Amino acid sequence: MEIIGWIIAIVMFIIAFIGLVYPIIPSVIFVVGGFLLYGWIVTFDGMNWLFWIIQILFVVLLFGADTLANIVGVKKFGGSKPGMWGSTIGLLVGPFVIPVAGILIGPFIGAVLAELLISRTDFKQSLKTGIGSLVGFLTSIVAKGAVMLLMIGIFIFFVA
Repeated sequence: MEIIGWIIAIVMFIIAFIGLVYPIIPSVIFVVGGFLLYGWIVTFDGMNWLFWIIQILFVVLLFGADTLANIVGVKKFGGSKPGMWGSTIGLLVGPFVIPVAGILIGPFIGAVLAELLISRTDFKQSLKTGIGSLVGFLTSIVAKGAVMLLMIGIFIFFVA
């Protein structure tokens, strides 16, 4: 059963990493799901209260990382609140409208359109805000990937 537990946990972790670039997949839920499924299939013995406190703190950090990276990216490049909202909407809609490339093009277009249509900024500033949304998104991917790797490393440390 231990091999099956590891296989299922690893599959869950892989899905979580796919979720980094496809935001409709809730990455952090798949990481925690991997821990829980491993525990139910094999054992929860190694996952003590310290393990769960550490993991919960990382989960909170991951939820905040997305929002913070988007806000910082758009704000750093001179964007407004509508630019942030446009970027977020573009991030969610983009992959469905333009498969694969939509994950990068969506936030950019969303931020640019929101700046142009709602904030009434000039085209040059709108493009700058769009670039900021891309920088924020890419920074978020790297930061979340690093935190998820750390979470998985801690999991291995506690259960192995």
